[in-house]
Amino acid sequence: MEFLTQHIEALIFTTEHPITLTEIKSVLDATFDTDFAEGDILRGVEELKNRYAESAFSFNIVEISGGYQFLTKGAYHSSVGTFLKQTTRKRLSQAALETLSIIAYKQPISKTEIEQIRGVSCDYAVQKLLEKELIAIQGRSEAPGRPLVYGTSEKFMNYFGIKSLKDLPKPKDFKEVENTIGEEVG
Repeated sequence: MEFLTQHIEALIFTTEHPITLTEIKSVLDATFDTDFAEGDILRGVEELKNRYAESAFSFNIVEISGGYQFLTKGAYHSSVGTFLKQTTRKRLSQAALETLSIIAYKQPISKTEIEQIRGVSCDYAVQKLLEKELIAIQGRSEAPGRPLVYGTSEKFMNYFGIKSLKDLPKPKDFKEVENTIGEEVG
């Protein structure tokens, strides 16, 4: 079992994206020309998760976006965050963040619908989000003109460290009274 666990560890370590159980099984089956039981692979993953949960390690194996990936433990996020701020120049603008939020919560959504919510053009923000692969075209709407509709991508899930869209923070319920300005006309 130890050799299997080491091969699973190597696969998780080498991938840039979360590797799924199906992908791990496919690689191992092909490499060793055998049919490994999913239960054996899952036990290997659990053994690795337990091993890296120990305090001697600054990272662990996390189940994310339908697969497994090495991620830094929370206690080290500030150090890694500082490093990334110092070395990364690609930041999302406020407009891009607003657009991304709308897409995440309302997907699939067309550019016209995004612009109606934001009240301004979002061509540039959508283009930047597509370039950064945080969103993807998910098809066409049935609305007149059949506009493209957008949704979040796997990279979005990885970037924000969530397994599924259900893990997004819940928007607060706003009351009409709290969101009005001025006096009521009566």
